[in-house]
Amino acid sequence: MKKTKLLFTILIAALLIGNSCKQPDLNVETSIEVPVGVIEVDTSSLEEFINTTGTVYPIKEVSLESEIAGRYRLQHNPATGRPYILGDKVNAGAVIIKLEDEEYFNNLRIRSKEVDLEISQQEFDKQKSLYEKGGATLRELKNAEIGFINSEYDIESSQINLAKMSVRAPFSGVISELPYFTNGTRVNANTVLVKAINYSMLYLETNLPEKYYGNVDRGFKVYVTTYTSPLDTLIGVISQISPAIDPEARTFKCMVNVANTAQKILPGMFVKADLVTNSAENTVVIPKDIIVTRNRTRTVFVVERGVANERTITTGLESVDRVEVISGLEPGESVVSKGFETLRDKSRVKVLR
Repeated sequence: MKKTKLLFTILIAALLIGNSCKQPDLNVETSIEVPVGVIEVDTSSLEEFINTTGTVYPIKEVSLESEIAGRYRLQHNPATGRPYILGDKVNAGAVIIKLEDEEYFNNLRIRSKEVDLEISQQEFDKQKSLYEKGGATLRELKNAEIGFINSEYDIESSQINLAKMSVRAPFSGVISELPYFTNGTRVNANTVLVKAINYSMLYLETNLPEKYYGNVDRGFKVYVTTYTSPLDTLIGVISQISPAIDPEARTFKCMVNVANTAQKILPGMFVKADLVTNSAENTVVIPKDIIVTRNRTRTVFVVERGVANERTITTGLESVDRVEVISGLEPGESVVSKGFETLRDKSRVKVLR
């Protein structure tokens, strides 16, 4: 019985092996396509920067002090009808504060000097007429002229001293500081009464590493951005460059003028400045982060007929996120921008739309 079962098992196994041998060979060819995103190579302009930071200050800034002692009188702003306050705009020549002092004013003797000027002018005109007719000597004419000139100097001197009783804005701007004094309070000479600024033009003082000395020059463009409003970028220019290197910090001073017509940046703000050192127009530009670097060789993957070919490129200018391609790419070619990390040369890819 056992022998019969063994023979039956062997027969079944032989039949199964025989059937399997009669089946044709199966050659399964698999093709894996890596999903990738691509961008089309295009031309653009590119600028190379030196990045720095600093604080901006107004080019026009003045601190007005009292030149004489007197009673304080804050004047009214013609634009608002009320006394001047912080932030008020002032026009050039506007009287912001007056100082009253009757004794000082009387000592100027302006009215008597005006009469004296009138008399001396009449005397000079008289002597001039007589001299022309032969009725006066040259000495008499010159003495009359000297008296007239001295009278002019006297009145001009009094008018200069009279102007010290009024604190005027030397330029159009904004009141940035206005120390409080009660009207009628006597203030001493050399007391700071008001500060005014005009920040339609600012300047930025920055220190650059000495290695960049040959990369910048006066007139170079500068992009200035605040950290509080990074979308508001202003255009500045390098106005001054120090010819001396700080021996301790190994830096040199650079001044940047910033046009701030819309007053988007306030004096004293801390800003970021990108100094343009080089630029190129109509050049091939690609994102920096799609470049693969191996052994100092920079490559990208170019898709052609569903295959990603690794292409060596030569680069030029670089900004924060973009690179100029001098050779290796042509406009219109498709470069892998997503999914290139796992690719090899000649990898089959599926472009995601």
